[in-house]
Amino acid sequence: MAIKITLIDDDENITASLKLLLESENYSVTVFHDGTSGLEGLATDTPQLVILDIKMPRMDGLEMLKQLRGQGSNVPVIMLTSKDDEIDEVLALKLGADDYITKPFSQRLLLARIEAVLKRSAQSAAAPTQQTAEKLQLDEARYEALWNGKRLNLTVTEFLLLQALAKAPGIVKSRNQLMDDAYGESMAVDDRAIDTHIRRIRAKFREVDSNFENIQSLYGAGYKWTE
Repeated sequence: MAIKITLIDDDENITASLKLLLESENYSVTVFHDGTSGLEGLATDTPQLVILDIKMPRMDGLEMLKQLRGQGSNVPVIMLTSKDDEIDEVLALKLGADDYITKPFSQRLLLARIEAVLKRSAQSAAAPTQQTAEKLQLDEARYEALWNGKRLNLTVTEFLLLQALAKAPGIVKSRNQLMDDAYGESMAVDDRAIDTHIRRIRAKFREVDSNFENIQSLYGAGYKWTE
């Protein structure tokens, strides 16, 4: 069965060309041209990946992503941002995007990012395995995390970053090491993407435990998990 991708962008020329590209790679593609209709479509048909533009009428991509995550959806999302618009990129990551690409972009880059995100989010065919570290429980097959028995609403990328830290308690992980753990060694990711994901992970912990302090920053070195 073909992997389903939902593409949401108000530029019909872009959606037409991307649909042809993705279908040539054997993806099944559904297109919407604004955030409102896109959100409605996702409520009835969940794809394996969403590609979401930011600048759109009716409801922009950032507001749509906010509502999508607010509904509890963890579907992987790649945001399309304006060239050199760092504010949009940071906001997208804070709201729960798994990755972003700045326009204009090459087809090869888009396909590589899609492949990387899908690889990160693919469910394991093996039986679920769990890793427990004190109050933290990680279900590696389902990409789910519990803290004191309460579920953390993490994206796949956030789960992988948390897993990389929790598997090595007390060990400092550099940003480059965390990039490799969550994105793969072939992907180049800006340092600020890692920092934004870590801030978001901490915020999600503090939603269920206001005293959470287990992820520590070491200036100039990286991050570590403490028990």
